[in-house]
Order: sequence, then C-alpha cells, then structure tokens
Amino acid sequence: MTVGMDRLDNSLYFIAAVLQLAAIIFAIRMSLEVADRRPWLIMLLALSVMFGARILALSVRTEIRLHIAPFIAPAISLMLLIALFAIRRVAVAERLSRQTAALNAAERDASEGRYRSLVELSPDILFVNAGGKIAYANKTAVQFFGAKSAEELIGRSPLDFVAADSKPMVESRIKRMNTQGGTLPLAAEDWVRLDGSIVPVEAIAAIVPWQEGTAIQVILRDISERKRAEEEKSRLLSSERAARSAAEHASRMKDEFLATLSHELRTPLNAIVGWSHLLLQGNAHDGDLHMGLSTIERNARMQTKLIEDLLDMSRIISGKLRLEVQRVLPASFIEATINSVKPAADAKEIGLEPILDAHAGPVAGDPNRLQQVVWNLLSNAIKFTPKGGRVQVILKRSESHVELTVADTGQGIAPEFMPFVFDRFRQADSSTTRKMGGLGIGLALAKHLVELHGGSISAQSPGQGQGSTFTVQLPLMVIHAYAEETGGVMRVNHSPIVLKGVRVLVVDDEPDARELIRRLLEDSKAEVLTAASAAEAVPILETQRFDVLVSDIGMPGVDGYEFLRQVRSLKPENGGKVPAIALTAFARSEDRTRALMAGYQVHVAKPVEPAELVATVASVAGLTGGTSANPIAIR
Repeated sequence: MTVGMDRLDNSLYFIAAVLQLAAIIFAIRMSLEVADRRPWLIMLLALSVMFGARILALSVRTEIRLHIAPFIAPAISLMLLIALFAIRRVAVAERLSRQTAALNAAERDASEGRYRSLVELSPDILFVNAGGKIAYANKTAVQFFGAKSAEELIGRSPLDFVAADSKPMVESRIKRMNTQGGTLPLAAEDWVRLDGSIVPVEAIAAIVPWQEGTAIQVILRDISERKRAEEEKSRLLSSERAARSAAEHASRMKDEFLATLSHELRTPLNAIVGWSHLLLQGNAHDGDLHMGLSTIERNARMQTKLIEDLLDMSRIISGKLRLEVQRVLPASFIEATINSVKPAADAKEIGLEPILDAHAGPVAGDPNRLQQVVWNLLSNAIKFTPKGGRVQVILKRSESHVELTVADTGQGIAPEFMPFVFDRFRQADSSTTRKMGGLGIGLALAKHLVELHGGSISAQSPGQGQGSTFTVQLPLMVIHAYAEETGGVMRVNHSPIVLKGVRVLVVDDEPDARELIRRLLEDSKAEVLTAASAAEAVPILETQRFDVLVSDIGMPGVDGYEFLRQVRSLKPENGGKVPAIALTAFARSEDRTRALMAGYQVHVAKPVEPAELVATVASVAGLTGGTSANPIAIR
C-alpha cells in the first residue's frame, strides 16, 4: 500500500514538474515579447522555484520531502502573489495608457477638426503638396483655381498651376524645402487658373506632418487687387507728374507768350508815341508830317491786327467763331491778298509768282476768313524769305478739292520743329535775339480756319535754308449755283456816304474817343452832340430828337447796358425808341451777344475803320436801305 502511494505521488510530482517547465518556457517567451518584463520575470522566478522544488522532491527520500513540503508551498504562494500584484499593476498601467491614448486621439481629432475648419474658412489659398502631388486643398483654393471641387485638384502637380515665368523659382523653392525643411519666406509668384488666366500671388510654404510622414503646406494670397491698386497709383502718379510737367510747360509758354506779347505791343506803341511827340512840337516839315502820320497809321494797324488775331484765337478756342458762309471763287480772295502784300514783297525785292486757275472752285466758305488764311501764309512767306527771294502761289483743282500751294525760298523749317509748326504761341526761335517778330499764332489761326471750312493744311520743308511749302485743300461745292458769275466777290458801291440831316448822340467817357467819333461823323455832314456819361446823356435825349445813339459799354457809374435800359424806359417822343449802336472795346462773342440782347441794333468793336462807322450809322439811320429793327454785329 505504502509503496503504491509513493509511486503515485512521484508520478504526480513528475507531471507537475513537466507542467511547471512548460509554464517557465511560456514566462520566458512573454518576458521577451512584452515591454514591461518585471511581472513575467517574477513569475519566471516563482515557477523556477516550484520546478526546482519538484525536481528536488523527486530525488530525496519521502521523509525529507515531507519535512520541506510545508515551506515550499508558502514560498511559492508568496512569489505567485507578488507576480500577480505586478501583473495587476501592469494591467492598470496599460489600461491608463489606453485611456490616455484614447483621450489624446480624441483631442487630436478635435484639434484636426478645428484646424480643418480654420483652414476651410481661411481667406487664403491653402493646399498640401505631398510627394509632388496635391493631397489636400481648401475651399478658397478650389475657388481660386476655378475648380468645381477639390477632386479636380487632388493628384495633380502644383507646378501645373505655376506660370512659366515663375516656374523655375517655384521648382527651386520646392527642392529647397525637400532638402532643408523649415519654412520659406514670402515670395511674389504668378499662378495660373484652370481657365488659363494668370494671377499674381504671395506664396509661403512650410514642412508639416502629414499622415505617416511630412508634406509641404503651401499658402497663397491673391494680390491681384493690390497689384491693380499699385498700378493705378503708379498710373495716377505718372499722370500727375505728366500734368505737373504740362502745367509747368504751359506756365513757361504763358510767360514766354506774355513777354512776346508785351514786346510786340510796345514796339508799335513806341513808334506811335514817338512820332506823336515829334508832330506835336509843331516844327515838322511836310515830309516829316507825312512820314509821321504814315508811321502812326501803320503801327496802329499792326496793333489792331495783333489784337484781332488774339481775339480770333480766343473765339476759336471757345468755339464761338462765326463764319459767313457763301459761294466763293478762291481766285478772287487770293488775288486780293496778293495785291495787299505786294508792297511788302517789293520792299524786299521778293518776286511773287501767282499761278491761279480762275475756274478752280467754287467753294463754300467765308471769303474774309479764307483771305485771312492766305494773308497769314503769304505774310509768313515774305517775312521769312530773304531779299531777292521768290514766293510762288499756285491755285488748282485736285479731284474733289481746290488746292492752294504757297512755296517760298526762305529759311525753311527745322525737322525737329515740324510737328509743332501749327501749334499756337510756338515759334522756332522765341529767344530775345530772334530776327523775326510775331506772336506765333498766324499758322495756328490758319489751320483752325481751314479746318472750320472742312479742309486741311500741311507743311513741308527739306530743312533749314531750303525753303518751305504750305498746302491748303478746300472741298469743292457739291451743288454749283447757276447765278451770274461775279468774280466770287460782292460788288460794293465805294461812293462816299453823306449823313446830312442825321442827328447823332455820342456817349463815351473817354474824351479822345468821343472827339474822334464826333469829328468822323461831322466830316460826313452829320449833326453830332456828345455826352461824357449816362447821367449827362439822358437829359439830352429827353429834350432833343436824335436819329442814332452811339454809346460806349465800359463807362464808370452806369455802363452801356444799364444806360440803354434807362433809354428804353423813356417815352418814344423822348427818345425811348432811338436806334442804338454799341461802340466798345469789349469784342468777344459773348460781349456782342449781350449787347444785342440788351437792345442795341449793332455791335461795333474798337478800333473801327472810319468808313465802317459812317456806313453803320447810315444803315441804322435808314439811309442805305438797311433796317434799324434787325440787330447785327460788326467786327
């Protein structure tokens, strides 16, 4: 019985030892696989002790086994308890680790969600370049590139959207990011939308974590509006600089013009004042008297021409120049102009060679203004042609135009001045040492007048010292009149006008002007009374009958407009209906209009030709078939 029990006991000890050996092998394997080996090493120690105890029990006698058995069991239990406690701590640590990881994952997801929301709401263009391909693009990027969705962009190379001019720089920046990492500073680049339009942007890039690696996060900012604003600012600055330069140039031109105008006005005034002083001394001979009066008249007419040119230019600039258009043959006013400039040409021994087609025309135009054009061209040609030169005037028909050519052998025009030859107040030589006078508006007037007639004018010159040629083209009349030809000009009765029986009241605050008008009208047999002011004239009108009233406009106290209103308020028997002529130095178009609107029948600009004044008075008085009821304006 005892022997049988010993055998069974040994068998059980052997099986337990085998199982413990298997547990030891398992513990060794687990200690090699897990991160925290401490619990499994303690378990391995406990199992090793148990295994050693089992082997020891098998090799000793039963009596000894019985004595040590009570000690082995508590030791093993203690080591197992320690191992289980260690395993529990590991389990708790792993559970806390999993919870922490879960919290971290949740926070990461929340952070990524917030970041994605910020990225999606960002006004800047943002996309991720992963492995040379776009892996993500926000809504702004989709809108910027003109895509319908992000899928149109994802998978494509960012270089597909870079303009050719910016592509080398962008490639260099991407290469630098891939090799050095970090962040790249702002750079101005040009990117291309899907529709092919190029947009300027500011770009910045940085390396960011992306999935299991890194990627390049690119942020673009559309600066096209800023570029446009900068370009507009630059344009405005350039415009402002150009305007300032033009204003400075205009100021210089104005100063030069005023200096020239002062010179041109003072020069004839010097002759007028000088000869007037000599003649007033009373010791002049008959020859001196004739020379002095001729000089005074010539210089006075020169001043009148300067003033008339200035007024004409003012009327042209303001668009108020009037043309009395009629059917006219150009040969008529050209011949008249040649006759008027012939004395000046003869004085310089300049040959005038007119070659005129008498049947060229007719044209529709103002003969006085067209004659002014020809006079400007001929006087310029004579002025700039040296003694013994030649001026040729050719009139011919050219297709649907009449062509007038004025060619001279004078000093010519420099090529650099040719573009400005028709500019007003421009002269090739405006220095104080210039040889020729003038204001520099004659050719500008000619150009404007020709263009007002629907024609054109041009200038050619081979260069300085080689003469110049001016060509005027005027359109022919489409419909020819079948009336009797009169040579293109109106026949005028040149017999002197007699104002016998005509009573005239002259009102002017300037004694010299008042006396001159009185003398001119009395020489034509008119009866003339004068008044120095409106206050002096009204009582005279109330007590005496007059056929014509001649009044100045610019008078102190009561001007000519208010004076005529006072006159028109009188009874007809007291002169309230007397025909009135405004004789004034206010010669603008608006001045004429204002005078006629105020009730004057005629507006006459000072200075006036004596014959013109007499004819106007006769017309207003009804002596020449005119009517005093129709207001007219006379320059």
